[in-house]
Amino acid sequence: MVDQAERTDKGGFGETVKVIIQALLLALVIRTFLFQPFSIPSGSMMPTLLVGDYLFVSKWSYGFSKYSFPFSPDVFDGRLMSFEPNRGDVVVFRKPHEEEVDYIKRLIGLPGDHVQVREGILYLNGKAVPRESAGEFTFDDGTTAEQYRETLPNGASYITLDLSPNSPGDNTREFVVPPDHYFMMGDNRDNSLDSRFDVGYVPFENFVGKARVIFFSIKDDVSPLEVWQWPSDLRPSRFFTWLG
Repeated sequence: MVDQAERTDKGGFGETVKVIIQALLLALVIRTFLFQPFSIPSGSMMPTLLVGDYLFVSKWSYGFSKYSFPFSPDVFDGRLMSFEPNRGDVVVFRKPHEEEVDYIKRLIGLPGDHVQVREGILYLNGKAVPRESAGEFTFDDGTTAEQYRETLPNGASYITLDLSPNSPGDNTREFVVPPDHYFMMGDNRDNSLDSRFDVGYVPFENFVGKARVIFFSIKDDVSPLEVWQWPSDLRPSRFFTWLG
């Protein structure tokens, strides 16, 4: 009877380990090939994304590169099963020359595009991108900023923030996007380090995935694990906000 009990205990432990390993492998497959969660640590994509938003990024949208995999193993160059991105996509990518850092910005310029900002107006290939007033955005501290709706040539439309009429990014040189690279900008135009500044042109290989949906949101830089803060800081109206 003792031997039988020992065999049962060992079998139960072995089954538990097996289930845990299978669950971890499944999670790895989902994270690598399907969806990966990301959190927003800065306000560079306001008002589209707020600090404390948690979102899912689809890994298959642009195919797969070495940055699609954990630890970014240097096993191949370029992309596998590649799909072209579109203007207006909200993209998670690895910052050029600092590939350990994830950035999230909006794709504005395609390879070959001429991109420039003049007096706060975005120009693509010499033509001003249409924008119209969209009222004011109110920050948590009660201050406000002007909002504008931009519409890109492919019809992609989104809201941008204009914090200042004379910020460093309001007047730029003309950028010509090289082959296999893309031009990224934050929706918070006066508070975003993007392709106008040190990010530069982003190689297609550096794309991690496309932002799809906000699944959780909490303000005041509060951890989601601090459930006692939920009644005052949770933002349920942002749950399941579709991003594209």
